[in-house]
Amino acid sequence: MIDIRSDTVTKPTEAMRRAMAEAEVGDDVYGDDPTVNSLEALGAQMLGKEASLFVPSGTFGNQLALFTWCPRGTEVIAGEECHIVVHEAGAPAVIAGVQTRCIPAPDGVLKPDDIRRRLRRQDLHSPGTSLICLENAHSLGKAVSLADMNAVRVIAGEWGLPIHLDGARIFNAAAALGCEAREIAARVDSVMCCLSKGLCAPVGSLLAGPKDFIEKARLKRKIMGGGLRQAGVLAAAGIIALTEHTRFLAADHQRAKKLAQGLADINGITLNFDSVEINMVFFSHSCAAQGEQGRKIAAQFAEKGILINPPEQGIFRFATHYWIGDKELDAILAAAREIFS
Repeated sequence: MIDIRSDTVTKPTEAMRRAMAEAEVGDDVYGDDPTVNSLEALGAQMLGKEASLFVPSGTFGNQLALFTWCPRGTEVIAGEECHIVVHEAGAPAVIAGVQTRCIPAPDGVLKPDDIRRRLRRQDLHSPGTSLICLENAHSLGKAVSLADMNAVRVIAGEWGLPIHLDGARIFNAAAALGCEAREIAARVDSVMCCLSKGLCAPVGSLLAGPKDFIEKARLKRKIMGGGLRQAGVLAAAGIIALTEHTRFLAADHQRAKKLAQGLADINGITLNFDSVEINMVFFSHSCAAQGEQGRKIAAQFAEKGILINPPEQGIFRFATHYWIGDKELDAILAAAREIFS
């Protein structure tokens, strides 16, 4: 099956599987796993932070950051369509005990004036703001510019607030912006990046930041049930993800643009080609609204050996990744021409 539901569906390469089988391991809670230690050092170096911590997932890493930065009962500023708000199952309220205050963020950009209007000091009636959250690349497929991140950094400095970056796809953002991931991460205090998704590792993310923050997060990770034992078998794949697969992301982006060009030529499809910045193509079709029609279209693709998600609010998302090559791209476009026609 050709799977373009998400870049989370990537499977580890043979090189990753060999490295996992041969990994030197130890008890990570004791700090004895040399492969985990190597991965954490590598991640800190690539993200330009003092230290990093291996965690099971992106959601775990984001929520661990909130749990570590934020006193209970405080408030977190975030974009209204960011992953932390939309796709993490209400975890800020459950784990960190904070509420999120959402801001419209077109293309993933939080506007300085919108942030200023929502920042609060704690008083008898109001929770105090304890953290600002950004996302880059945004899960809506946009890479946020360094200038837009700088503008948020200025406000955070004025208020003495930390910034956490959901950088699940920070290496995609770096490829799209033509910079290093550490340049993006330099604008924030902590950052989470996924080793799975487009980087092909089977499991795991990193949370990076100042050394004292990571030491506090290590304790909180244990509280959340993330104390890892012989985790080097997973970390070994993560090392290959960072050293090898980050350089393949630009090719994923180019295939997404090629896919977008082909889809845009199909009658009835509405697509903004300029919005394709990373490995995601969003589009609508005149005959596909929410509900049964969208599910029928997904079933028609599945009959042709292609897995897609039904549209959300009338919008389809196709995601390219390491396992989508030119042959797969041709098959996707051939199926789309037939089904959408």
